Amino acid sequence: MAEAVQQSFFDRALNNLSGAWREVAASAARSVGMTLEDPGADPEALRTMMRDCLEARGGEVSARARAAELGQTYLKLDPAGRNLFLRLLAEDFAADREAVDKASARLAEAGEDSERQAAERALRRALVPPRVKLLTQFNGLPEGVKFLADLRADLLATLGDDPALKALDEDLYELLSSWFDTGFLDLEAIDWNSSAALLEKLIAYEAVHEIRDFYDLRNRLDSDRRCYALFHPRMPNEPLAFVEVALVKGLAGSIQALLDEEAPQDDPKSADTAIFYSISNTQKGLKGISFGEYLIKMVVRHLSESMPGIKTYATLSPVPGFRRWLAGLPAEELNGVLSVEERGGIRALGGSDSTTESLAALLERADWIRDPVIVKALEEPLLRLIAKYFTVKREDGQPIDPVARFHLRNGARLERLNWLADVSGKGLKQAAGMMVNYRYVPDEVERNHEAYVAKGTVAMSAEVRSMARRARDGGSTLRRLGLAAGR
Repeated sequence: MAEAVQQSFFDRALNNLSGAWREVAASAARSVGMTLEDPGADPEALRTMMRDCLEARGGEVSARARAAELGQTYLKLDPAGRNLFLRLLAEDFAADREAVDKASARLAEAGEDSERQAAERALRRALVPPRVKLLTQFNGLPEGVKFLADLRADLLATLGDDPALKALDEDLYELLSSWFDTGFLDLEAIDWNSSAALLEKLIAYEAVHEIRDFYDLRNRLDSDRRCYALFHPRMPNEPLAFVEVALVKGLAGSIQALLDEEAPQDDPKSADTAIFYSISNTQKGLKGISFGEYLIKMVVRHLSESMPGIKTYATLSPVPGFRRWLAGLPAEELNGVLSVEERGGIRALGGSDSTTESLAALLERADWIRDPVIVKALEEPLLRLIAKYFTVKREDGQPIDPVARFHLRNGARLERLNWLADVSGKGLKQAAGMMVNYRYVPDEVERNHEAYVAKGTVAMSAEVRSMARRARDGGSTLRRLGLAAGR
């Protein structure tokens, strides 16, 4: 259901945009006596259209017509044609190197302040590629900003290591990031009475826990639930990011329980905790422009003012990289975290003399969570291993888990590890069913953020820190006793 809704939504949106621009182009063309032609994927014809847009002959009306025609042409192209379009922008409408060199030389030779300032202005103008002016023209069209975001999404999908395409991406990113500054964004609550089109977009854009159907969606918008989204004035019908919130008592430790449509409805007035269980960015073309941090802070502020009974703000978050990390963990490190008894139990249940192979075999079983013996044998070892996982860092000093990087940079602390918190196929594949709570404590957020940015410090609750210490010290103790050498 969700996949079908998503596909029909995107197809309809594309058709509507193409139709709107066709009317804009035709209307403007009639007013200035222009003739519109379809260039298809012919390189020279596309190049001519782009040049015509840049020359802006005939004034604002004709410029609007040409931009709409160019945009409509792009929307009708197949993937190969769109790649050609992007490459023409990247290569034929880049900055003029000769002009840049001349402006640089003039700046180097400048003497007096006035001469230097004039040379600096000339250099700045020379460094701006013609394509930036062309791309900016779409800003004045209906849904033009959305078009540019989607254009960048197409570009990111084919970017690779091509320097020309990377330069085009940088130009698009700079334009979009300036237009989507948080100062321009509005926070809006979404509920069951919101427009059908907007509710349909929630289903299409949900990226963490799939919304199966409208019954599932209604459950997520019930009286003990909240949903908030960020909007931009130039994209009033498109949420940029949205967060789903559950109003509960205490920290939530199971996503299935939280989303259970048959569970009794809680009284939101008795809730003391707001659980952010899904945060989704909706526009692939706005990658690198962070909305989540601002969204969470705005929602916390809103809830603290409207629901003073809420004292705790936390997430129930996935751990998308844990199983992948575990699969690559050297046998010595794995054995160092486990006791002799735990290794022996895992090998016996997994049917191999190798702890690594046995653990992998157990986790690959589709029904292992329904076997109480396996569940008991894996619980303590995997909780220690996931605690260790959160202490591992990349070369740049940041945690290897992407969700952890987001929340820790945002000032949250790693509060609790939850065993079998997501027993869906996705949850088992990503993190052996485990999820974590990140907690936002208002008095600690700034301090945690500064410590993370300056030193890479991972803020942890005493409970998680103790678990991480046991994972580390247990291995050291076993090695000292000569017991960690097994397979």
